[in-house]
Amino acid sequence: MKNKAMLGNFLLILTALIWGCAFVAQSVGMDYVEPITFNGIRCMIGGIVLIFANLIFDYVKKKQGTYKKPEKEEKKELIKGGIICGIIIFFASTIQQIGISQTTVGKAGFISVLYILIVPFFGLLMKQKLPKMIWPCCAIAVAGLYLLCMNESFSISKGDFTVLLSAVAYAVHILAIGHFAPKVDCVKLSYFQFLVCGIISIIVMFIFEKPDFQNILKAWLPIIYAGALSGGAGYTLQTVAQKWTKPSVASLLMSFESVFAVLAGALILHQIPSLREGIGCVLMFISIIIIQYSENRVKGAKQNEG
Repeated sequence: MKNKAMLGNFLLILTALIWGCAFVAQSVGMDYVEPITFNGIRCMIGGIVLIFANLIFDYVKKKQGTYKKPEKEEKKELIKGGIICGIIIFFASTIQQIGISQTTVGKAGFISVLYILIVPFFGLLMKQKLPKMIWPCCAIAVAGLYLLCMNESFSISKGDFTVLLSAVAYAVHILAIGHFAPKVDCVKLSYFQFLVCGIISIIVMFIFEKPDFQNILKAWLPIIYAGALSGGAGYTLQTVAQKWTKPSVASLLMSFESVFAVLAGALILHQIPSLREGIGCVLMFISIIIIQYSENRVKGAKQNEG
């Protein structure tokens, strides 16, 4: 069991690395294609990869005798959830893609994970109690965001603000996933939402953008990486790893996505953060670690009481 836990931890770190480097792929992809075009193709690729992953999971379950054919109600929830989550992720990923083209990879990586702090506030609107540590964490995160994004004229860049809006949209997506995931197969929900997002993106792409097939071919590597690896393989690795890893450990390991984004941006794109930006990254990462740790402790305590 200990070896499986170690393997699970390794797979989650690998997942965080894949997702962190995806910010580089998204940034490089913008050199060739427009944001909606990039998103549409990569989401279709991610959905197709997840369909194959789902077939493999179902095959394994059948071999183990644990496969259950989805009931009529579950199928309805899957279709409903896939459409709703797909529409939300279309807006979230499109906004993020536009923002990444206007800021550095490192900044985008850290600003994007602010959804971890935004989700509890949306929970407050639904009359849920906020974790006690949310206020000091927000104060630390705001200080980090200020150092990371604010310039000498005390204004935030358009790209940074756009990525911040995408973090809000991703927070809504997390709440939607949290509503539908307990009712359906998570892998099926994931590929369904990717396909819905991809279809919407491709339709909108032809309305607002001018896709060029030659440019799409030039961007094949970042598109394949963002679609097959980040979308398909990343989610599959996360699903497998979380069978052997505690949720508290899993969430902490996956938050290293932001750190890997900074490192990938520096190594591949030579976007080296300044000392001020580096301190901002550290402060934001501290706030993320604290809020995740405190939330998981509360969840653990409630489960023990039950």
